[in-house]
Amino acid sequence: MTLPERPGLLHAVPVLNIFALLWLLFLLSSSFLRQSGVTVELPPSRFQLERFQNTLVVTLGPGESGPRIHFGRDAVSAVELSARLDQLRGEGAQANSLVLLQTDTGTPVGIEREVTEIVLGKGFRLALVGANVTGAETTTPQPIEE
Repeated sequence: MTLPERPGLLHAVPVLNIFALLWLLFLLSSSFLRQSGVTVELPPSRFQLERFQNTLVVTLGPGESGPRIHFGRDAVSAVELSARLDQLRGEGAQANSLVLLQTDTGTPVGIEREVTEIVLGKGFRLALVGANVTGAETTTPQPIEE
């Protein structure tokens, strides 16, 4: 054998490979998560949505001069949102396409209703998204007394 008993750096190469792979995993792990829209504080909800393919995300969040509307990650006005939904419908979006509406807790209900009417008026299905609630915070709705 021509190799010495202790080749030194030759034993360290597999360890360096493991560190390189872990480093690469941490760098790329954010691209594995598929998140649409912008970050908002969602109201609590006990209901869970199943995973849908090819959903459109509309987010209503706080802004400096009023609530902001985001279609995906792009800030749009209500008129631009309507035009984009028309464009998607014209490009052959399925009649049962789902739009997920994420509304920040501080957004006025009137803005949420306006966006809801736009989405439903264009023939898309709509689902409101809320934050997950843990078991301790879950309450059963009480019937309304007449």
